[in-house]
Amino acid sequence: MTPFPARRLTVTATNGLVMPSRRPRLPVGAQTIAEALAAAAERSPDGEALVGRHTRFTYAALRDEVRRAAVTLTDAGVAPGDRVAGSMGNHTELVVAFLAAMHLGAVWVGVNRQLTAPEQRYVLDDAGVSVFIGDGDTAARVHSVRAELPALRVVIDAEPGDAGSEWAARLHAADPLDAPSSDAVDPFGPAAIAYTSGTTGQPKGVVHSQHNLLLVGAVAMTARTADDRAGVVLPLTILNLMILGPVSSLQIGGCLVCIDRVDAVGLAGWIRDERVSTMSAVPTMIYDLLTHPDVPPGDLTSLVRPGCGGGATPDTFRRLYEERFGVRLTTGYGLTEAPTAVTVEDPVLPAVAGGSGRALPHVSVTIRGDEGDPLPAGEVGEVCVGPASEGEFAGAYTPMLGYWNRPAATAEALRDGILYTGDLGYLTGDGDLVITDRKGDLILRGGANVYPAEVERVLHEDPRVAACAVVGLPDERLGERVVAAVVVRTDGDRGTTAEELREHCAQSLARYKIPEQFLFVDDLPRNAMGKVVKRLVVPWFDGTVT
Repeated sequence: MTPFPARRLTVTATNGLVMPSRRPRLPVGAQTIAEALAAAAERSPDGEALVGRHTRFTYAALRDEVRRAAVTLTDAGVAPGDRVAGSMGNHTELVVAFLAAMHLGAVWVGVNRQLTAPEQRYVLDDAGVSVFIGDGDTAARVHSVRAELPALRVVIDAEPGDAGSEWAARLHAADPLDAPSSDAVDPFGPAAIAYTSGTTGQPKGVVHSQHNLLLVGAVAMTARTADDRAGVVLPLTILNLMILGPVSSLQIGGCLVCIDRVDAVGLAGWIRDERVSTMSAVPTMIYDLLTHPDVPPGDLTSLVRPGCGGGATPDTFRRLYEERFGVRLTTGYGLTEAPTAVTVEDPVLPAVAGGSGRALPHVSVTIRGDEGDPLPAGEVGEVCVGPASEGEFAGAYTPMLGYWNRPAATAEALRDGILYTGDLGYLTGDGDLVITDRKGDLILRGGANVYPAEVERVLHEDPRVAACAVVGLPDERLGERVVAAVVVRTDGDRGTTAEELREHCAQSLARYKIPEQFLFVDDLPRNAMGKVVKRLVVPWFDGTVT
């Protein structure tokens, strides 16, 4: 098969990144993701490693499939530092592509399928993606805008389960023995870019090394075993889920189940049939599992350790959870920049009102004032994350490498080896973290992050909108719903309708970001500097979403 034309992209200081001044080894396990896969295949070649809707892999078979994919990407000209993007549902093809990128020392960019075409195009352009791998529909969409993406040279159709797709054909023709060695991969170089909605209205790319991607799983190795069958139901295009799912499973030698159904009945079927024992989900999903009339309790027998986060957890839900699983629902604190978890509650200890638990073994959490000085217990300041100073993982943590092509934002967030999160909170005398305000005006809708500034930017593109304020409305099931107060310009003929604004938003925003209620007002409350005071906007909504 004729190889793709070769062209190499490199990562330079102009990308606004800060390479770590320390290069600590992980105290346990592999130092690169390719090493983790090789070690698991050596330990348990016939053990089940990866399960999806269309395919199952043992560890030996997964190792060979990843090597075939590495050959395919090499033929596409992928070299260390090149950006490789993937976009599809939770299928084995996505995991294999990610692992192949890690084998080559490339930089992975997950692109959420729910994003609109303009949102996807922005991510691909900002990251300078050279190779895109997606399901049939997404690949066709990206192919149609290749002229607007100067760095993009290859688009590969990897329709899940389709033996005739270009991805499947190229992997079938590749020899795993031809895969280049992964020995030269730098565990501290850029490995993945995770895009988060920006407080300025455009997403920012958080860059992490393979060392960072492996650290969370290395900590988890002390609590999880190879008997774990971890299900992933939240999108694997989210880097945190790729870390908590495939990467951690490789490290412990367990099995990862790629779940492609999010409805209660479909999800329960996956749990039952694949004997899923642990799963990260949002409260909405767990709530639906526990209350849906067509989900018999026996379907959830294997699920002994469901993780639940990403949204509000009312008392009624907590009671349901404890009655079903026999343990107290615990919460934690984490963010993409960490990456993933920073603190977690210990169910054995008394609950702290509003608490998010204590620092995990690899990190230390401090609260700092405006000048960067640590504050005493009980005093509110900025939540900061650094390496642990004692224990097995002392010094192992390194901060993110920065924000892709955003040197000013990187300098603001990283100071003296410490990550300044932008979140406000305080520590109790026992070290429990209490968050008092999330970064900016972040809305957590069903586990998905929605930044009002991004939605407001789109609304302001409509010439009928004079001003707007997007806020989160508390909701028992979703945590928060997205709503908007809008001041419209008078057009002399008719008033602007909510449906018109929804249609406008749908052209640029994923469905979950579109306001579910529009409240038309004469003006917005502002402070002396002219900034909208959003805490005064929220009471305007009565909770009825229309």
